Amino acid sequence: MRELVYYVAVSLDGFIAGPNGEFDAFDAEGDHMATIYDRYPELMPTAGAAALGVDQSTKTVDTVVMGWNTYAVGLPFDMTSPYSHLRQIVFSRSHQAEGENLVVTADDPVEVVRSLKAEDGAGIWLCGGGSLAGQLVDEIDRLVLKVNPKLFGDGVPLFAGLDYRPRGFEPVVSTPHGSGVVIAEFARTR
Repeated sequence: MRELVYYVAVSLDGFIAGPNGEFDAFDAEGDHMATIYDRYPELMPTAGAAALGVDQSTKTVDTVVMGWNTYAVGLPFDMTSPYSHLRQIVFSRSHQAEGENLVVTADDPVEVVRSLKAEDGAGIWLCGGGSLAGQLVDEIDRLVLKVNPKLFGDGVPLFAGLDYRPRGFEPVVSTPHGSGVVIAEFARTR
C-alpha cells in the first residue's frame, strides 16, 4: 500500500504559514537546501527544479494532494501546474483550474486518499494546507517537517481542526543544519 507523506515547512510554534497565508519567513536559502535537493527533489516545483538543474527522476512520490489555498499561491505567477512532473489533485468545493497532470475535485479528501493508497505506485505527498492535513491526519503515514527556527505567533496551523486524541509517530531521522533548519522525519506508529 502507498504511503501518504506530509512534507511541509513549519515554524517552532507549529504554523505552516502566517495569518494571511504568508510563507516568505521560511528560510529558502542555506545549507538545508542541499539536503532537500538530495533527499526530496521531486517535492520541488517543476520549474524551480529545472532552473536549478535539480534532477526529479527519483520518484519516492508520484502524486501530490493539496488544498486550494496551497495551490493558489502560484496562480499570480501563471503557475497553473506547479508540480507537472507529478499527478496533482487539488481539493476545492468552489474553484476550478486546468493544468498539466492537474485535477480539481470537490470529493471527500479522505475517500480520495484511501483510493489513491489502494493503487499501485509510489508515495502520495500531502503538500498542504493545515485544514486538509487536519482532515487527513489519520491517513498520514509519514511526516517530513522542515522545522524553521522562527516563531510566528499566529497563522495556519500544521493541523487545523483536530479533536484531542493523541496520535503516535516515531522518529526516523533528524538532520540539523547550520542554517538552523532541522529536517525531521517521523513514521506513524501502528
